[in-house]
Amino acid sequence: MQSATLQQMVSRARAAAIHLGLSVAVATGAAALVFLVWYPMPFRETSGGRELFLLVVAVDVVIGPLITFAVFDRRKPRAELTRDLGVVVLLQLAALAYGLHAVAQARPAIVALEGARLRVVRAIDLTEADFARAPAGLQSLSWSGPALVATRVPSRDEKHEAIDRGLAGEDIGMRPDFWLPVEQTRGAFAQAAMPLDRLFRMRPERKADLDRAVAATNRSAAQLGYLPILARRTDWSALVDRRSGEIVGYVDVEGF
Repeated sequence: MQSATLQQMVSRARAAAIHLGLSVAVATGAAALVFLVWYPMPFRETSGGRELFLLVVAVDVVIGPLITFAVFDRRKPRAELTRDLGVVVLLQLAALAYGLHAVAQARPAIVALEGARLRVVRAIDLTEADFARAPAGLQSLSWSGPALVATRVPSRDEKHEAIDRGLAGEDIGMRPDFWLPVEQTRGAFAQAAMPLDRLFRMRPERKADLDRAVAATNRSAAQLGYLPILARRTDWSALVDRRSGEIVGYVDVEGF
C-alpha cells in the first residue's frame, strides 16, 4: 500500500514537472512578445509593464502545475483524466490570455512630443473615436512598439480648452487631433531637442552614465540633443540626432 502511494506521488510529480516545463516555454514566448515588441527599452522601466506581466505569469506558471499535481491520478479512466487535465490547461490559457490583454492595454502606444518633452501615452488612454481625428498613417495603434508623434501648438481659440483638459489629465499628446502628420515628426524632434551639454551640466553626477549612452550611439555629444521623457514610473531622457531628428538612444537620467 505504501509502495503504491509512493508510486502515485512520483507519477503526479512527473506530470506536474512536464506541465511546468510546458508552462515555462509558453511564458517565455509571451515574455518575448511583451518585452521585445510591446515594451522595448526603456519602456519596460518607465511604463510599469514588467511587474504586471511577471505577476500574471508567475501565478499562471505556478498554479497550473500545482493543480495538475492535485488532479493527476492514473487510476482514473483515461477519458476522465484527459478531461481534468484539459480543463486545467484551458483555465491556465484563459488566465494567461486575460493577463496579456491587460498588459496590452497598458502598453506604451504613443511617444508624443509636447514642446520640449516626450509623453508616453498608453493604449488604454486612446479610443477608436480619437483616431477619427488623427492624421493619415496614425489612425490606428501599432502592435510593434510605440509610435513617435509630434504635436502642434494649440491655436488661440483652442488654448483655453487645451488647458482645461490638460488639468483634467488629458494633455495634447493624448489627443490625436493635435498630432502632426508623420512626415513632420523627425523635423519637429530635431528642432525641439535641447543641446546635450545642457543635460551634462544639469546632472554632473551622472556623467559616466551619459558618456556610456553617448558612446553607444556612435555619435559625438555635439551631434546629439536630448528630450526628457515623462512617463508613469520614472523619467528618462531620449538622445536625438540633431540633424535627422532620429531617436538614437535612451539614458536613465531625468532631463527635467
